[in-house]
Amino acid sequence: MEESAQVRGKLPGRLLKRAFFEASPELVAPLLLGKVLAHITARGILAGRIVEAEAYLGPHCQPPDPAAHSYRGPTPRNSVLFGRAGHAYVYSIYGRYFCMNISCEVDGRAGCVLLRALEPLAGADGMARNRGLEKGAAGRLLTSGPSRLCMALGLTRAAHNGLDLLDADSPLQVRDDGYAAGEILVTPRIGIHVAVDWPMRFGLAGNGCVSGRKSLRGW
Repeated sequence: MEESAQVRGKLPGRLLKRAFFEASPELVAPLLLGKVLAHITARGILAGRIVEAEAYLGPHCQPPDPAAHSYRGPTPRNSVLFGRAGHAYVYSIYGRYFCMNISCEVDGRAGCVLLRALEPLAGADGMARNRGLEKGAAGRLLTSGPSRLCMALGLTRAAHNGLDLLDADSPLQVRDDGYAAGEILVTPRIGIHVAVDWPMRFGLAGNGCVSGRKSLRGW
């Protein structure tokens, strides 16, 4: 417990409030840019600044979002999305990688923001180790892309799905260290096959850790 308390003392900024996430995902996503995702581990803190995110709407919206995991209603797999805002929704892709979302909307209504990229702030050597890379690897190689960032921070569905990101005792938290996000660029979402023209991908202009093609609208 003593080591855990020491580690928590190094966390940047302050926890976000529940109300921050109790809104539609396309409103939450751009506000989330610049905030910090921190994972408290036995070996120290792994933390990164959120520099890219995508919004996914719930089935109550008109029209409902066909690319969202909540599109067909609640299931055992997506139940986190229909619960309280500010919780981690972690799912697997290709049977071996993970992606992390944060639940939005009020209790009973689904919606989420997919975290697409982080800029490493703390524990870069640990992130490199988790990614199987050499120490000193560029941030883009560590946390650019939803699966890369989960691997870098050591996030899995079994260990982290359903965690309250706004609880001071949670090993996974979202925090505000006062960083000013600056210019935010908006594009259609990527990596999906339906609703591909919806402009709900948000990123910090000029940041080298965003994912995808940098030529897209100035990224």
